Amino acid sequence: MALGRKGARRIVVDGTAYRWRLRRRPTYFQALSWTPCTFAVEHAETPGTTLVVTTDRPHASNWFGLESRPVLPSEVARAVQLALQEGWAPTAPGAPFHLDRSAGFTPMP
Repeated sequence: MALGRKGARRIVVDGTAYRWRLRRRPTYFQALSWTPCTFAVEHAETPGTTLVVTTDRPHASNWFGLESRPVLPSEVARAVQLALQEGWAPTAPGAPFHLDRSAGFTPMP
């Protein structure tokens, strides 16, 4: 499934262009801080398998006002590099590739 172009940001990692997007509104579980914030990345010219990265922090728009920090382009670049090392093929068709970086996330009770 391709990312929508609206709201997607361009990033170049090791000479290859990608688009990434963070959901503006949290899902219900993210709003309750039961699950961490996620973002998606895809190849800019030939979208294939989407990379879905789970972060270690709550979504910035959670309903409890829990402190969260923004997802920075440097973090997106590191996630892309790590996913490529772990076998992500961004131009090949297939199911989303999940990269779990949520170590240390504590859900709200």
